[in-house]
Amino acid sequence: MLTEPSPYQDIQPYNDEQVPASIERLINDQEFINAIVNHRFEHSPRWMSTLLSPFVKLVLRFKWRKFKTVAHIQNEVGEHLDKLLVRTSKGISVNGLDKLDPNKAYIFISNHRDIAMDPALVNFALHRAGHQTALIAFGDNLLKKTSVTELMKLNKGFVVKRSVKGPRELLKTLTQLSNFIRDSLSSNKSIWIAHREGRAKDGMDITDPAILKMFYVAGKQQGIPFSEYMKSLNIVPVAISYENDPCDIAKAKELYQRKDLGIYNKGEFEDIESIIQGIIGNKYRISVNFGEVIDADFETPVALAEHIDEQIHKHYQLYPINYLAAGESNKDITEDCKARLADKLKQLPEHAQEYLIANYANPVKNAK
Repeated sequence: MLTEPSPYQDIQPYNDEQVPASIERLINDQEFINAIVNHRFEHSPRWMSTLLSPFVKLVLRFKWRKFKTVAHIQNEVGEHLDKLLVRTSKGISVNGLDKLDPNKAYIFISNHRDIAMDPALVNFALHRAGHQTALIAFGDNLLKKTSVTELMKLNKGFVVKRSVKGPRELLKTLTQLSNFIRDSLSSNKSIWIAHREGRAKDGMDITDPAILKMFYVAGKQQGIPFSEYMKSLNIVPVAISYENDPCDIAKAKELYQRKDLGIYNKGEFEDIESIIQGIIGNKYRISVNFGEVIDADFETPVALAEHIDEQIHKHYQLYPINYLAAGESNKDITEDCKARLADKLKQLPEHAQEYLIANYANPVKNAK
């Protein structure tokens, strides 16, 4: 008997049955294999890279033969992330998870500083504490490379169609996404989503009410008042902070070119390059702080967005470099901290420096 196709077929993550075929596609994706070879053997001559490509395929086929379910993928990602954080950070602190029920589904809505690491760190914290990991929202701007799509969908990623144009298509897309989130929560699957489209390149963590309006589309269809429906979603604000942002110089350059020069031509694979830099760059100390479940009545998306901001700003972990950039005294500001900030500024045109300073200083202002 034929089963009805899912109404979320084009946006939902892969299920267990789809894992083996997706892995096979990845192994046969030459561009993906080349990227691995170039990263792992970046100092080798080009002719050697060509010879290594078939070998890498064989190794992946051997190592990945055990991956039959999404849970297998999640466990492997958790182990690799643990090792990655040892190499690229001075440790991660997690707070607030003890207040949440591991048997409940939540919408984790966080500030957005890094494309890949933000959701990865939230899921890492959940996994380590014995909670079920969340489904991850990612924009269709990341679908330019087939391998990225495969990796995201294997790792519980679902698609947010940001490129849709036209009122009718937009409403259809928002309805599908809102219903997908509602049905996922009903199936006891948590959701991670950024509180705005795009990273906060200036350090200003401000929630976009449009995200909350999208959540409510499904509730509005059912005739449920906004405040009542939003309480049913178990929304938990999450504040993620990095002592060092590996993409800070690139962010400052972009803001400078956009605002001062009036033009910025984004590269075709710039988002992918940002993902890689965010993953392999040194982040120093990292904090992931979970706020309180929102159970108060908020009558409008704007009022709810302001409350989410309050929680994120309150729980955001400030580091010495934040106080230094904000021009405030702090006993933990060391000479090394001053030297690191000075070195960053030297790498920027004079008029672009203010944007890098703002990236670190604005969280101090927000906290007040």
